[in-house]
Amino acid sequence: MTDQHTPEVDESVEPTATADATSVEVGESEAAEGDDTASTSDAATDLEHEGEIAADFLETLLDIADLDGDIDVDIEGDRASISIVDSEDGRVPRRLVGADGKVLEALQELTRLAVQAETGERTRLMLDVAGHRADRRAALVKEAEAVVEQVRASGEKAPMDPMSAFERKVVHDAVLAAGLSSESEGVEPRRYVVVLPAS
Repeated sequence: MTDQHTPEVDESVEPTATADATSVEVGESEAAEGDDTASTSDAATDLEHEGEIAADFLETLLDIADLDGDIDVDIEGDRASISIVDSEDGRVPRRLVGADGKVLEALQELTRLAVQAETGERTRLMLDVAGHRADRRAALVKEAEAVVEQVRASGEKAPMDPMSAFERKVVHDAVLAAGLSSESEGVEPRRYVVVLPAS
């Protein structure tokens, strides 16, 4: 239970002073809300700028390598999301994903470095090629849900296969959404998720 405090009113203060004070408080409140909107707008603008730099870098890279593909730029939460998708001229070469997504991870890191070189700031942009990450995310969620059911049935923790940081994050989120907890163990590149039983 919270105590509510009612301030004492000074009867000697003229009503206009109270109205002025109220208008100042409302003005300050509106200014604070304006600052929040401005900072959100600035963050979105920064992310859009990151996306544009990344798209230019990737378009140049595709042109140099004479590869097909269009670039889609979006903002997802607090990061720029860049996708190389099939174009009217042809399909995105799946070799840009590589075995276990290793080429995609390297391409993402190169793109992040290109953005950082331009802006002077680290970026958390996410790159996808031909829907690989979206497909992988769906498969990981399904796998995590199966392991959650296994842990619920057995009451014992269950380790999963080693995976990338992106994949571990997807699994942790899926396990949490299912009502259990998980932790990462091991050392890169063999780091893996362990799903824990309810305590």
